Amino acid sequence: MELLSPAKDIACGIAAVNHGADAVYIGASDYGARRSAANSVSDIEQLVKYAHRYHARIYVTLNTILRDEELEPVRRLAWQLYDAGVDAFIVQDMALLEMDMPPVPLHASTQMDNRTAEKVLFLEKCGFRQVVLARETPLATVREIASQTNAALEYFVHGALCVSYNGQCYLSAAACGRSANRGECAQYCRLPYDLMSADGKMLRKGKYLLSLNDLNLSEHLLELMDAGISSFKIEGRLKDENYVKNVTAYYRQKMDAILEGHPHYRASSSGKTTFFFTPNPQKTFSRGMTTYFLYGRDKNTVYSMHATPKSQGELIGTVKQSFPDSLSLQLREGVACHNGDGCYFIDKEGELCGFRVNRAEGARLFPNEKVMPERGVAVYRNYDAEFMKILSGKTAERRVAADIVFEETEQGFALRLTDEDGNMVSKVMRADKELAKNAARAEENLRAQLVKIGNTYFYPRKVEIRLSQMYFIPMSILAECRREAFDLLATEREQAYTPQRATMRPTSHPYVTDRLDYTGNVCNSKAEAFYRRHGVTHIESAYELQPREQVPVMFTKYCIKYSIGLCPKHFPDAEKVNEPLSLRHGNLVLRLQFDCKNCMMKVVK
Repeated sequence: MELLSPAKDIACGIAAVNHGADAVYIGASDYGARRSAANSVSDIEQLVKYAHRYHARIYVTLNTILRDEELEPVRRLAWQLYDAGVDAFIVQDMALLEMDMPPVPLHASTQMDNRTAEKVLFLEKCGFRQVVLARETPLATVREIASQTNAALEYFVHGALCVSYNGQCYLSAAACGRSANRGECAQYCRLPYDLMSADGKMLRKGKYLLSLNDLNLSEHLLELMDAGISSFKIEGRLKDENYVKNVTAYYRQKMDAILEGHPHYRASSSGKTTFFFTPNPQKTFSRGMTTYFLYGRDKNTVYSMHATPKSQGELIGTVKQSFPDSLSLQLREGVACHNGDGCYFIDKEGELCGFRVNRAEGARLFPNEKVMPERGVAVYRNYDAEFMKILSGKTAERRVAADIVFEETEQGFALRLTDEDGNMVSKVMRADKELAKNAARAEENLRAQLVKIGNTYFYPRKVEIRLSQMYFIPMSILAECRREAFDLLATEREQAYTPQRATMRPTSHPYVTDRLDYTGNVCNSKAEAFYRRHGVTHIESAYELQPREQVPVMFTKYCIKYSIGLCPKHFPDAEKVNEPLSLRHGNLVLRLQFDCKNCMMKVVK
């Protein structure tokens, strides 16, 4: 079982490893789906070396669609990353299968829109080791896919949700020329929209109707394991280090509790993580939580009930009384407020009113500006000053188990170390064998000296003293021997780790369809050649190469009509409204098409 955490940069990557990630995904200098989260090869190489000491893996995102002139630069970058020791590439563009790529395993990005067993089986036959399923994939379909394929299946369990199927969103490209498929999404889904009927009736005003709650499947990990998921992915390559620490720790604890009770599952990396704080995903960026489509449609998927697409945080209480200079709250059980907290409430006009707490005296808050919410209004905290202070310090420690054997030899003594993965070293300690005057005290001192770990990343799991008699052991000599032995074990362990390697071979089995329109995202000649060899006879160029008018720019399983109770299929008594419905934000007008047969919504600019 793999816990896969995001990294914006090397600091986030190291934090993810320290807080229990089995693998980390990170962007290189270019060609990743988060262009603003780029990293140099040298930084990635440092992260690789750090992660591999715990046998944690580093996956690099090369998951944009590529223009012809970018193919050679991305090939050169891939070879540099191979030399840096990365464990896999997460990719979208099939052109990479037509090139002289290094023997690094390929993972199929969620940008490939992997939502059927047929698609996953095709990718497996191409040689992909791991496939990231679409976030919309329900549990029943996960089981179906797992039963028909052997590729490792990766599934998002936490973080921001795109309203469109990944790889199938062209709204940003259509509205401002910034392509989501090329790492430049402008996030038009996070804007407020007016929802209008065809006859001009205002159905919703200024609501965030395309901005979804965040995913949280932390209570469903075992069900996903049993269904066939082996990699649990946290979204967040644009998130800060505090978010990575908090959410990774939260899921590490959840997964460890499952693994402890289900020995047929195990973590895919080594080491034991100790935490010095209590993780809580509501205390770092959170828009509210949803299970999305894991069990079907969820009426709480949309964020329209709130007046912001930003972090909602946690509900801390309700207003008891407003004063000119302060608020008195009925705090929820266990909640404590602090100076510097960031809070907000929604006023009677539906507008968000945010404030910073200058001073907190129990349940009485003194804001930095005058606010007068009505009695009973809910108050949220989306910045917990005390929690952030804790996160800024040392919050976790990860160490690898080592068994220690101290035994005598003809020339003196030997210290043998064996780590949890079976790597073993031995250090000879030449010394005279002088019997101890107090055997019990000598054994106690010896054992205490052997378990001192110093600045190593190991911890003593078991200690054996194999001596025919108890001898006097000079502690200074023993300390030096122990230090050198642990250094040897670290070197042995890091040299023993070998990244998986895979050479992609040309294939020609049939693709899932013989026609690709602009949603096939074919942006270069090599990708076109790949699909033609796999039986696709009609291929349109990508939207980014040839923008279209009056075509869907979003394909969504999420449905606005369902979310606001207007779907006649699920709500027979729903109000009848004149269609087509449209969303409006300033001069941007989006027409909604409802494919009720397939239970899908399409958005046309």
